[in-house]
Amino acid sequence: MEICTVCYASAGQEVCAICSDPRRDRSLLCVVADTRDLIAIERTHEYRGLYHVLGGVISPLEGIGPDQLRIRDLLRRLERYEVEEVILTMRPQVEGEATALYIQRLLRPLGVPVTRMAHGSLPGGHSG
Repeated sequence: MEICTVCYASAGQEVCAICSDPRRDRSLLCVVADTRDLIAIERTHEYRGLYHVLGGVISPLEGIGPDQLRIRDLLRRLERYEVEEVILTMRPQVEGEATALYIQRLLRPLGVPVTRMAHGSLPGGHSG
């Protein structure tokens, strides 16, 4: 399956339906580990922003460090586009927490507000 060249989600075309939808809120960027997380959030119909798919989480035991994820691509997106808030929705496991903390520290100097989703919460302030 083809990967979206904007958000890196699995897609059937070069730019996925979410990234090409003009009704999406481009000031919100939800960072997820993989396409399954994106799909789970989309099923709620509560979040109207865009996504960035990392391609996994930091996992030293599996040999996955920050350089194996799409973190540099995230930084490039933040430089290019006017993102007003980054929402981190990592799973509440050790690796997900470590990944979220790493990204938070990396983004702090950029001045972009970073929100962490509590387990069971959805982007946009709704719980579910």
